[in-house]
Amino acid sequence: MMELERKFCAGGTDGTGPLEIGEGAVISGYASLFGCADQGGDVVAPGAYAASLKRLEGCGGRVRMLWQHDPARPIGVWDEVREDGKGLWVRGRILEAVAQGREAAALVAAGAIDGLSIGYRTRRSSKAGTGRRLDELELWEVSLVTFPMLREARVGTKRSSALLAKIRAARGALGGREGERDA
Repeated sequence: MMELERKFCAGGTDGTGPLEIGEGAVISGYASLFGCADQGGDVVAPGAYAASLKRLEGCGGRVRMLWQHDPARPIGVWDEVREDGKGLWVRGRILEAVAQGREAAALVAAGAIDGLSIGYRTRRSSKAGTGRRLDELELWEVSLVTFPMLREARVGTKRSSALLAKIRAARGALGGREGERDA
């Protein structure tokens, strides 16, 4: 059995990058960018996810949202996963009813976590420079992560006033000062 591979990606600071936080704990952005070499030299080709997404749709499956690639720590659901001309775009909800989800939402809102990472199996690839050209991938999961593999991308966030209010309340409950400046 082949081991699950992972690729890390973060978003752009212009707000169009892979991870944005919206109302509550809704997040969206790019989990993978086509044509960009990651730190391992691998480049994902346009269309690499198409067959996998079609298979998942056909059997009612889903791409999982995990915390740091840990299958024992799901933190939400991806409501939309699709390819476009730029890469693999995702939109989902961090579930704040789950303890790890609350922590993840707070870390994303504060800018402490700024990466997305894909968990996949390579179905078809070819040698390209120092890495591989990834032509077909079987996508299993997209995780929120600390360290992104794709250096060109950085996260843009849109902080929700409701989420910031929850963070302030949590700080207050933990003995933090209510008037502290949000990061």
